[in-house]
Amino acid sequence: MCFVNSNTTGEEETIPKPKNPAAISTMLPLPPIDLNDVQHKLATHFRPWQRSFQFWARAVDIYTGYKVFQLRVSFVKDVKRQEEMWERQHEVAAEKIYAMCSDMGGFFLKVAQIVGKPDLAPVAWVKRLVTLCDHAPATPFDAVQLMLETELGRSIGEVFERFDVEPIGSASIAQVHRARLRGDKSDIVVKVQHPGVQDLMMTDIRNLQAFALYIQKTDVKFDLYSVTKEMETQIGYEFDFTREANAMEKIRKFLYENNKRTPVVVPRLIRNLATRRVLVMEYIDGIPILNLGDEIAKRGINPVGKVAAAAKQKILQSLTLAYGQMILKNGFFHADPHPGNILICKGSEVALLDYGQVKDLPDQLRLGYANLILAIADGDPVRALVSYGELGIETLSTCEDEQKEMLKLAETMFDTKLPPGVTMLQPFSEESSIKKIAVQAFPEELFSVLRTVHLLRGLSVGLGINYSCAEQWRPIAEEALFRAGRLKGKDLKARNRRGGLLRRLLWKN
Repeated sequence: MCFVNSNTTGEEETIPKPKNPAAISTMLPLPPIDLNDVQHKLATHFRPWQRSFQFWARAVDIYTGYKVFQLRVSFVKDVKRQEEMWERQHEVAAEKIYAMCSDMGGFFLKVAQIVGKPDLAPVAWVKRLVTLCDHAPATPFDAVQLMLETELGRSIGEVFERFDVEPIGSASIAQVHRARLRGDKSDIVVKVQHPGVQDLMMTDIRNLQAFALYIQKTDVKFDLYSVTKEMETQIGYEFDFTREANAMEKIRKFLYENNKRTPVVVPRLIRNLATRRVLVMEYIDGIPILNLGDEIAKRGINPVGKVAAAAKQKILQSLTLAYGQMILKNGFFHADPHPGNILICKGSEVALLDYGQVKDLPDQLRLGYANLILAIADGDPVRALVSYGELGIETLSTCEDEQKEMLKLAETMFDTKLPPGVTMLQPFSEESSIKKIAVQAFPEELFSVLRTVHLLRGLSVGLGINYSCAEQWRPIAEEALFRAGRLKGKDLKARNRRGGLLRRLLWKN
């Protein structure tokens, strides 16, 4: 017996049979080592550790930069000089935050969406972070094709008559492609999950949770950890597109059945093409709300004129009505109204996209929040305190006018209106109610409501309209409480007489 091997000249050489057959195994050539495969496996194994190191190195750098700056600026007495120094510090931090979110991607793109709002973050942060909303790196098409064919069990050519290789957009969890089904004349959108993104995102969230625990012990008197736990729950749901499909159909049915004309357009699902990692729905033609200003200018419309103002007001009214009905009347709502998920269609009609983050509020929290809405709309601190108890929000206060500050805290957290002369809230400044009243416990379920209201506030600031969602939601909150037997008919009539004129004046102004 002999084995055949090829030498470098291409000729075959004969290897003599070993005297000891047991030696054959030792003489067999070793299997070739795929260095690329080894490198890939090592990179996959150590990537969570690498991301953790990247996060902590950058987060500590940004945090210590602010702490050192706070000490330095405390020696400056001139207020104008202080403001200029703060602006420069925010610009420096904005570049670092942008670099971290852009380089690491994934979950940190969602962090950018939450933080980069004009009502909450410094202007420098907003200008830098707002560009990250729709610009996540795209997955190569060969990986997209493999994902599609694995999930659908058919080749792309069998399902689609046309499929655009370049995605319309790519976000932190998935990207979307425009396509057309075989035998159909209408375009559709195909949402495909990025491979391997879930494990990395969970690593990122746990790092943020640890950072939140430290921050709430040292700098912020707010239960940030519960907020990050709710983020973990909600984002975990986003990886199951069948859940998103069910949510989209449920919200679409509710809004279309409870209105003569739905306040927002919800895409129609192609049910037989919905899997855990692929989602197919109708294509809606519109422009992202972030591009509204450019579109107005392109059409030659005065951006501060009556036509532009009416269009912006209609957009905000539509979103406000839809969210008021979803949260207070139904309890099941779309919990991610950041600008990347809002399209403006013909006639200033609003389309609401991406139902990966939804929330189903228990009736106790839904009605407790309805009660808090009435407290904010009426400026009633006693009702606000009662509502805190219903909602499970635990606070600790040492300030003199506790009731007044508790109402201000409710307005800061759960209303869109900014105080007179204020263009940007600073919830963690020394004069803020969050600094004066420690929020020791904040129910995780309420974070989605809190985030939704803050995103609506950011949109209103961006559109240049300062309004109170609590005032607009008053009649919906009253109806919810009336149906639950917590508001009498005569009280409802009196409140409606008082509130109707005020609501009309508010939108007029």
